Amino acid sequence: MSEPERVDDELWELPVGTVPGMRVPARVFADPELLAAIEQDRSLEQLANVATLPGIVDAALAMPDIHQGYGFPVGGVAATSADEGVISPGGVGYDINCGVRLLALQVEYDELVGDRRERLVHELSRRIPVGAGGQGAREGLRGANLERVLSLGPRALLEDLGIGSEQELHFTESGGCLEGADPAAVSPRARERGAGQIGTLGSGNHFLELQRVEAIYEAEAAEAFGLRLGQLTVLIHSGSRGLGHQVCTDFVKRMDARLNHYGIELPDRQLSCAPISSPEGQDYLRAMAAAANFAWANRAALAHRVREAVASVLGKPAAQGARTIYDVAHNVAKLEAHGGRTVCVHRKGATRAFPPDHPEIPPEYARAGQPVFIPGSMGTASYVLAGRAGAMARSFGTTCHGAGRRMSRTAVRKAVDPAQLRRRLEAAGIVVRAGSARGLAEEAPEAYKDVERVVEIVQAAGLAEKVVRLRPIGVIKG
Repeated sequence: MSEPERVDDELWELPVGTVPGMRVPARVFADPELLAAIEQDRSLEQLANVATLPGIVDAALAMPDIHQGYGFPVGGVAATSADEGVISPGGVGYDINCGVRLLALQVEYDELVGDRRERLVHELSRRIPVGAGGQGAREGLRGANLERVLSLGPRALLEDLGIGSEQELHFTESGGCLEGADPAAVSPRARERGAGQIGTLGSGNHFLELQRVEAIYEAEAAEAFGLRLGQLTVLIHSGSRGLGHQVCTDFVKRMDARLNHYGIELPDRQLSCAPISSPEGQDYLRAMAAAANFAWANRAALAHRVREAVASVLGKPAAQGARTIYDVAHNVAKLEAHGGRTVCVHRKGATRAFPPDHPEIPPEYARAGQPVFIPGSMGTASYVLAGRAGAMARSFGTTCHGAGRRMSRTAVRKAVDPAQLRRRLEAAGIVVRAGSARGLAEEAPEAYKDVERVVEIVQAAGLAEKVVRLRPIGVIKG
């Protein structure tokens, strides 16, 4: 495959013809150093393959955290025509609506005197179920009605169990509920896998971090978001668990069997898709929306458990003051208006970044822009940013969702000793709790790209503006 051509300081392009069947160019936001890291896997080839999808418009795009995924690269963005385009489950990913929620505590870092920090991390670890499959199913939130959660998202938890608040729904992307969700489109196997998993963190790269606000870059936006220097925050990263994974599995198989019927030829069967208007496309959108609602409910339940832990260690007033700044999806497809047309925007390992005064932003954030969260690794900083107009012009209102892997899980396990990693993190002032030594090693800081460089590219490209930097002081890994 030919080398990417430089378009400007932050953008590179694989032109049409790089792989057979490309309908639009493939573009990646990066600098030379990040591009060199990106070229170590097959992610650019995958991005060029995405550019062959029927109905794709403008370009197949990748954020600076791009790395190899299933079909689509993680960090990939593709918009297809709502009238003539396709929907691809691989363009959303297996963990539908994997995303992040940021809570701001009305507690200062300096208040964690004595052993309070370790006690708080321990209590969070005790209350937050981690791990894949069985453990999550045993320890999920009791009393949640799955049918109502699939239809309504976290509103079901608020109405049925008193968990959350109207304010939290207000500060959740799409109010925590995608229109058109249909529980009937979710298979019995997906329901079985998701049963009892609401309020569980999961495994892999899912995490919960206790952090402090270390630096402020944009004072007006920080004030609008309710963030101040030295304040404690909690960042929750989880998704739709086994339910979303099964929804993706079901529809990849179903769409793959119908490719010939629709006359669709693909360079990679992992890109299996169907016309948006087809029965398969419409059923997937309904099932995906239900899984997205499940994920928002999951993070709402996790936030409830965070408040319980905070109350236990720091007191009820501290827990009551734990406010949701925003909750945003990473893996989702949405029908949106861009450039005077309606398109289906696939965001896989990419996050919405709408600019100031966009109608879908809470009015309280209208002047600042939509909050955007870019976590680093558990040994580095995370960032809160605000969406900018450049994202609408260049990336369908999208930016990256993290630092992005540069080493596979297998490679990093061979390179990192879990015990040494734990000692290194604790020496840096980070209290660590992990479901397994293997899982801890897989998420070592060296497995990820430099988040500082990723964020600089995002800002230089005009996609989002840095607001604050968050420094981890406690980490719970799945």
